[in-house]
Amino acid sequence: MRVVTFFQMKEVRWMLADSERTRLEARFPGVHVVAVEDASELGRALADAEVLACFHVPRADFITATRLRWVHSASAGIEANLFPEMVASDVVLTNSAGLHAVSIPEHVLGQMLVLARNFHEALRLQARAEWNRFGVISFGSSVVELQGATLAILGAGAIGRNLAQRAAALGLRVRVMRRDAIRPVAGAEAVVPPAALHDLLAWADWVVCALPLTAETRGIIDAAALRTMRSSAFLINIGRGEHIDDDALVRALRTGAIAGAALDAFRQEPLPADHPFWSLPNLVLTPHISGYTPNYFQKMLAIFEDNLDRFLHGRPLRNLVDKQLGYARQDS
Repeated sequence: MRVVTFFQMKEVRWMLADSERTRLEARFPGVHVVAVEDASELGRALADAEVLACFHVPRADFITATRLRWVHSASAGIEANLFPEMVASDVVLTNSAGLHAVSIPEHVLGQMLVLARNFHEALRLQARAEWNRFGVISFGSSVVELQGATLAILGAGAIGRNLAQRAAALGLRVRVMRRDAIRPVAGAEAVVPPAALHDLLAWADWVVCALPLTAETRGIIDAAALRTMRSSAFLINIGRGEHIDDDALVRALRTGAIAGAALDAFRQEPLPADHPFWSLPNLVLTPHISGYTPNYFQKMLAIFEDNLDRFLHGRPLRNLVDKQLGYARQDS
């Protein structure tokens, strides 16, 4: 009997249905699926488990799970699972990369249109029942067009690659930063290495951070990076809050060093009510929802189920995380 454990999270409404558990066991004879809802019960459930599917595996439970061979992250982000014992172990780690390949690029394009057309200011006027056309458009001087604008995408995972194609279709000129810059990205006129970051930022009207969180990317948008951006440029972050120096970004937005920003991820979540981000008129905030998509968990389960078939038959797994680099290598 090979045990597969799902550590569920009520706070995100992920509950493995009985029908799904029954279907998995019917498809994979000899596999026993256990769903754990209470964190205090996870350690006991992992005593016989070879496979764990979860968002974050508790470090203490991982250390005592001596039979564990494979952990699947229910999200694309895996940094919380890269504690020393995991990295040093032979346990395979996979993630759900590709799950957000539609939702997050569409979210980014929505943020770009909000900032480009000043929808955020229009919504403030609406809340005050105030008719003020010039307050929104400033005779056109504060409205920008996406067609013909330049877009720098930091990161070439599924999100970055799909955003590049969608943005190019809207008439933007796209360049992408990726670690292995010799590999092209569809829709991008150029691909550059991390060493060319500041030159890329100086070129762009729009900068989108879609990077995994690693030692190399933590704090990548710091004061020096923001100083290289144009005063007319916009920054969007749908990666992790730790990619950005908050204090430096607040200064840049307050002084007009950059035109505006949109953030969906933050160093501290929930974002504290007294954080200066809330009061910046040229900053659009969303509460870490860019990855929301219909049938999220059905899509995640499809990725996991395909990998479970591969795991049981000794074939290479999809979305295999390089635990030293801190992310899953992409196929293209």
